[in-house]
Amino acid sequence: MKKQNILKGSIILMISAVVAKGFGALFKIPLTNLLGGVGMSYFSCAYSLFLPVYALTATGLSSAVARMTAQSSALGMYANIRRIRSTALLLFTGVGLLGSAAVYLLAYPFSLLSTGGTEAVPALMMIAPAVLFGCITAVERGYYEGMSNMYPTALSQAAEGAVKVAAGLWLCGFVDSHGSAIMAHFPSVTDTRALSAAAGILGVSLSSLGAVLFFVVMALFRRTFRGGEEHIQSRREIARELALTALPVGVSSVVTNLTSLVDMWTVIACISRFGCGRGVPAAVAPEDVPNFVYGSFAGIALTVFNLVPSVTNMLGKGALPTITAAWSSRDRAALEAGTAQALVTAAAMAVPSAFGLGVLAPEVLHLLFPLQSDEVELCISALRLLMAGMVCLCLSFPVFSLLQAVGRSSAPLKIMLAGAAVKLVGNLALVPLLGADGAAISTSLCYAVILAVSLTVYIRVSGAALPVGALLKVLYAGAMCGGAAYLAKGICTRAGVSGIIYTAVSAAAGAVMYLVSLGLLSLKRPKRRALCDT
Repeated sequence: MKKQNILKGSIILMISAVVAKGFGALFKIPLTNLLGGVGMSYFSCAYSLFLPVYALTATGLSSAVARMTAQSSALGMYANIRRIRSTALLLFTGVGLLGSAAVYLLAYPFSLLSTGGTEAVPALMMIAPAVLFGCITAVERGYYEGMSNMYPTALSQAAEGAVKVAAGLWLCGFVDSHGSAIMAHFPSVTDTRALSAAAGILGVSLSSLGAVLFFVVMALFRRTFRGGEEHIQSRREIARELALTALPVGVSSVVTNLTSLVDMWTVIACISRFGCGRGVPAAVAPEDVPNFVYGSFAGIALTVFNLVPSVTNMLGKGALPTITAAWSSRDRAALEAGTAQALVTAAAMAVPSAFGLGVLAPEVLHLLFPLQSDEVELCISALRLLMAGMVCLCLSFPVFSLLQAVGRSSAPLKIMLAGAAVKLVGNLALVPLLGADGAAISTSLCYAVILAVSLTVYIRVSGAALPVGALLKVLYAGAMCGGAAYLAKGICTRAGVSGIIYTAVSAAAGAVMYLVSLGLLSLKRPKRRALCDT
């Protein structure tokens, strides 16, 4: 097996992450158009239970297996590598079975607690097998990554995304178009949208199964290394090391999903008890209002909100080795240069996106969700209020990596817990008054607190200076981007241009102004010449 260097492996994983996010958007946006706000509340309810269970069981597993495999590979302990893989598969197949059983058994009480009814139960049951399949896939990806071969991870992610889009959308559309006939087989379900959401979720489970089958095929062509060091760890030692490595990462990942759980529990509960302050179309039935608001916010506003952070999340991984080396060698100049590069690059992507989406929120949402005009109207102001939080979240990801690099790996977990507390208090105070807008404000406050605290801790520990000047330049250029998009939007409106051309022209004007402004601000002023001696 030809091993890949760090740069090549990182590029492969980054491209695969972008492809996976692209498939995710291709799945989520049409699905929202099919399900609507209420249907997306059932879908999001299933994900809200699945994600913490999956995070706890499988999130840290790939890195744990990869780390142990890489250590054994470096020492030529090929027999031990086979023992690590078989032990991990055996152990985490059992863990995955327990996780799937937990999701399945909790489906009824979780749906009742979260939505006030049982309509989300089919979706929760359909997503349960994905926990098991995810654990098996995580072991296989970790094995190949530990052998410095990133292609299987990238290809399996692409296969998983393709199956999810094809199977999930087809199944959801089939149930949606044959609702009456299918409802006859499920007398306990009273809402067709619940079965449509369950069909879409089944596509997620099938995509996880597709990734497992991909690795089954890969096993037929896998080269088995022989010879080398014959020392083999006991299965008990391997299991203990896997658990000690994977569990902290899993717990941290559970904490990052707390904000979605807070939204699910508080938005529906607060609106059910106190009503919705504003923004609900008159056509929505009163009994559907809590699920409509939550489903619209989670399925539309948060879907668009998460697009940019999912890309900037990769920046911290690139900065981690550089900052670690600089911190270990006490190289202050390299430390500050790496810090500036990570923060400014994240800001350069996040700030113009926030200004642009803020100005073009109605156009972007109507373009992406053309069949859900009521849901879009509810989410326009919410998306705008989320933009400050999006910038803070984009900057928080690299800061978390910087904290890990300087030996404060536990700090992000504590900071995220503090942010989740802010989110909870904000939702309880604001959702009864403002509905989805209140949830958006509390989300932005949550990530603002997370960024402020994480930067404070990092500066205190590292002693690095923040690139304030460069960040202010990016902020100014982003404001110019928003202004140009707003002016172009007005010109197009007066000229009678509409639709995708209208949106594209406004976005292009903002992008050009941003690049020009940033370029002009980045030009170095010529130094004044000293007076010549006469």
